[in-house]
Amino acid sequence: MTPAARIAAAIDVLTDVETNRRPVQDALKAWGLAHRFAGSGDRVAIGNLVFDALRRRASIAWRMGSDSPRALALGAFRWCWGKDVAEIDDRFAREAHAPAPLTADERVALSEGSLDTAPGWVQGDVPEWLMPSLERTFGERATAEGAALAGRAPVDLRVNTLKADREKVLEALADLGAVAGEHSPVAVRIPVGEGAAKPPHVQSELGFGRGWFEVQDEGSQIAALIAGARPGQQVLDLCAGAGGKTLALAAVMDNRGQLYAYDSDKRRFGDILDRIGRSGAHNIQVRAPAKADPLSDLEDRMDLVLVDAPCTGTGTWRRRPDAKWRVGPNALAMRMGQQDEVLELAIRYVKPGGRLVYITCSVLPEENEDRIAGFLDRHADYRLVDPAGAWVSGLGSAMPASFATEVGERGRALRLTPATAGTDGFFVALLERTVQKPAAGRER
Repeated sequence: MTPAARIAAAIDVLTDVETNRRPVQDALKAWGLAHRFAGSGDRVAIGNLVFDALRRRASIAWRMGSDSPRALALGAFRWCWGKDVAEIDDRFAREAHAPAPLTADERVALSEGSLDTAPGWVQGDVPEWLMPSLERTFGERATAEGAALAGRAPVDLRVNTLKADREKVLEALADLGAVAGEHSPVAVRIPVGEGAAKPPHVQSELGFGRGWFEVQDEGSQIAALIAGARPGQQVLDLCAGAGGKTLALAAVMDNRGQLYAYDSDKRRFGDILDRIGRSGAHNIQVRAPAKADPLSDLEDRMDLVLVDAPCTGTGTWRRRPDAKWRVGPNALAMRMGQQDEVLELAIRYVKPGGRLVYITCSVLPEENEDRIAGFLDRHADYRLVDPAGAWVSGLGSAMPASFATEVGERGRALRLTPATAGTDGFFVALLERTVQKPAAGRER
């Protein structure tokens, strides 16, 4: 397919997303099934253009004066892929299966479109209604943080120390341009290209099949490393999903102790059993929801309970840009309720002196600092543990001061973002259950 034909296909996919209100991956899959002649390079290029258009939807629409699928695709080709108007005009004129020629208004917008007078939410490519929350979190950096969340994400890998070390993985993936991660001692990063560049398919590498590494954002790795799991402990991953953090904890525990992986929806387990088998982890019990309480025997026994809480996923906008424009106030309110519920469930299993770790892939204070402040108000027998010490213990280096976030006057938690840490957006609060009983009139 020619570049112009790829733009036409991107317009079709974006139209499908808008008209049928379905996830972009589903729309891309449907397009591919209906156009089997398209090669893998074509499908990658079309997907890249669609994702870039959605990542930068607000700023493209501002400069184009329209948020139509055609305007978004043209704007992404112009500003995200760095193509000038003359090239677009030329390709549309001579290449087969091109979109309709540029109109005079489109030509002016593509040539002169500017963000100089655009409001912060447009420059940051975030939903307008969420800008106050981002400003509350980041202050004057809100626009820059939003813009960083609108970029392309690299491919991050976690070295599975049960089977390999980082040097071994770096050597095996040298032809992909693999480099060591900046913060996690087990992180390997593979950069992604621009424009139509095809991202590396690391799952086809022999090292992946041998269990040397797993695909996992470096921020997620950090969350697991600072959680404080130790060999020989009893650990519960309460919202395990497909097991990314479960496997990271198993490696930290060096296959000693017991690690329980649970999720309230067994469909979210996905290929967790295959991943466990590939990893060489032998200390994981997967427990699925059932009529009888599958976790009743764990009450007040866990050294560590990890809560990877359901959230809006605002920290993953680089990877799921269509979700950025679908999230609304009702969804946020629902997630906040679920977060409180899972925290109340988690405390059933933490033993006195044990740790509860609350994690979200969100950058919104409503899902992070507010939830922990409310939890501490309800439970006097818990206190915040400063993440700086946990960072040193888990990563072997000093935590950058900019990664800390205040939870009112209760203490500090950890916040990672693409702009500050080069990772997805994550929030991590380390909570310790004190040995003392709560004061009279206060619930545990």
